[in-house]
Amino acid sequence: MPSEPIEAALFTRPPALSREQEEEYRNLDRDGPLVLSREKSTDSHPLERVSTRGATSFTKPDKKDVVVTVDKLVELHEKEGFKVVKFEPGSGEDPREWSNGRKWFITITTSMLCLAVALGSSIITGDMRGPTREFETTQIITNLTVTCFVIGFGIGPLFLAPLSEIFGRTPIYCLSIFFYFIFTLPSALAPNIATLVVTRQIAGIAASAPVCNVGGSIADVWDVKDRGAPMALFSGTLFIGPCLGPMIGGWIGERVGWRWIYWILFIFIGVCLVLTFFIPETLAPVILRRKAEKLRKETGDSTYQTLEELERLPFNQTLQIALVRPFVVLFTEPIVIFMSIYLSFVYSLLYLMFFAFPIAFTEIRGWSEGMTGIAFVSIMIGIFLAGLLIPWNERTYANATKHGSYPEARLYPMMCGAFLMPAALFMFAFTGAYAWVHWIGVCISGTLFGFAMILLYVSANSYIVDAYSTFAATAMAAKTFLRSEIGAMVPLYVNQMFHNMGFQYAGLLLALIALAIAPIPFIFYFYGERIRKGSKRATQLTRKRQGDVGTGIAEKAGH
Repeated sequence: MPSEPIEAALFTRPPALSREQEEEYRNLDRDGPLVLSREKSTDSHPLERVSTRGATSFTKPDKKDVVVTVDKLVELHEKEGFKVVKFEPGSGEDPREWSNGRKWFITITTSMLCLAVALGSSIITGDMRGPTREFETTQIITNLTVTCFVIGFGIGPLFLAPLSEIFGRTPIYCLSIFFYFIFTLPSALAPNIATLVVTRQIAGIAASAPVCNVGGSIADVWDVKDRGAPMALFSGTLFIGPCLGPMIGGWIGERVGWRWIYWILFIFIGVCLVLTFFIPETLAPVILRRKAEKLRKETGDSTYQTLEELERLPFNQTLQIALVRPFVVLFTEPIVIFMSIYLSFVYSLLYLMFFAFPIAFTEIRGWSEGMTGIAFVSIMIGIFLAGLLIPWNERTYANATKHGSYPEARLYPMMCGAFLMPAALFMFAFTGAYAWVHWIGVCISGTLFGFAMILLYVSANSYIVDAYSTFAATAMAAKTFLRSEIGAMVPLYVNQMFHNMGFQYAGLLLALIALAIAPIPFIFYFYGERIRKGSKRATQLTRKRQGDVGTGIAEKAGH
């Protein structure tokens, strides 16, 4: 769960997390405020008890609590007699001091894990009719192979993320990819549709570890100023990977049959599994814990402790927090609720395109499945073009926050995307429905869709992180769960919707929905500050304007 806000920060320029906030996630890998409870107040012990990071309540510290930094917390534990184990500068213990070659190996291998997961979710859409014909079942049952896999993206991180806090990223990668590998084999050999659906569900849950951890792995080894190229590689696998799936799967299914789609995926996952055994551990708390254990063993001194060990919650409590807190936020915080609904719709549209493009090109225009897969290049072009807007986004944000930062300044790209997305869907509806309309019109709509999707996705993610910086991991976990579960439902209705309503009217319905929710970013831009002030968990940064008292400083109330 803690990797979620770091992952979101990777795609945001300037970063959504401050260096201090990122160091908190990096050193403790947990969510919640760092507080000290004033149970006793004397000259010698002004701060008597260190509370467990948000263990007893999921709100901001009250008046008797004092918010501290990681460095202050270390200082207090050292005054208590502990020898807090830290990285020795220049020793090479810190992953951010490793060689560039080692860092790039970690970046490339972990990105390959993400690519394997992204391909696994979409490559099988290259031939969905093959299993239907062979097993003599209905298309909706075959579509469950996509639904069940994507459902795992929302369920898996709820318990795999807490496990990574204990065992580290690398063991969870190994375990995750191993089960992903094992349960992809029965899909290739499936004697019936039930085997195919059940094994895809298990594979989806297993494959979710890279989804919630790879962003954190990259943040572990690269400093903020050096993340440009690694972020570009990772974002390529995360956003372009799902679009590569139908393109590859279409040709495989057309030439050698649907089972070979699973065999190719199985082989690629096997390569990734081998690579996981060579990925070094990058999670700072785990590396430091191993160092502390070694020091305790060598010296017999039990006061050698890491900050994470001193602040650690019992695992059952950590798991309970991971399973419960996201749902509390999801149903009580307006910003999380509406942003999650918006992003869930956008995520659903991506999976909807995996089924709508074959209707527009294969059924209506008579293209082969392989050529239909090539049409997904249009969405990838839109994603690439959106990435070129990063410098513009930086300048817009800098201009909006020259008197002090505030979360709503992150919403400018989303406000642009809110109008571009309906335009893309209107174009898709009125060009894809008719064979006499040139195919380039559908591809242009795909490019506009990919462009708008990135603007909406990155902007909304960074806004959630900024608005809930103290509880960013919980807020992002809530968003991820809802996004995955709603997106997973798309294969169950998309074919019926486009066939029974008609392509044009189904596309028109989607465009009207996009138009109806378009005001959401504008509402939060104008009223977000007021909404945040009514929340016990949101940050209280206020918008400063020229002439305001204290210009240039955004004050945090309630901290």
